[in-house]
Amino acid sequence: MATIKIPPVLRPSVGGEKEVQAGGGDVGAVLRALAEQHPATQEQLFGADGSLNRYVNVYLNDEDVRVLDGLDTSVAESDTLVILPAMAGGSA
Repeated sequence: MATIKIPPVLRPSVGGEKEVQAGGGDVGAVLRALAEQHPATQEQLFGADGSLNRYVNVYLNDEDVRVLDGLDTSVAESDTLVILPAMAGGSA
């Protein structure tokens, strides 16, 4: 199973854990398995159409999956996914 590093903002949804394990052959399957194990993460990670929310960034072994194959990016058992919420920015 892949390791998923959970950001502080999502930890209440996974019982306070910093890391969880989930299986799946690609990023989408791993994140869906996470959502099955911890239903509170479903709406935080995915939009109504099943796509990754635009304010959620996911990295596979330090590479942004959006520049790889997105949710279809292959995941091996030894891989680590990092979920990072996008930060709002700008000037007033």
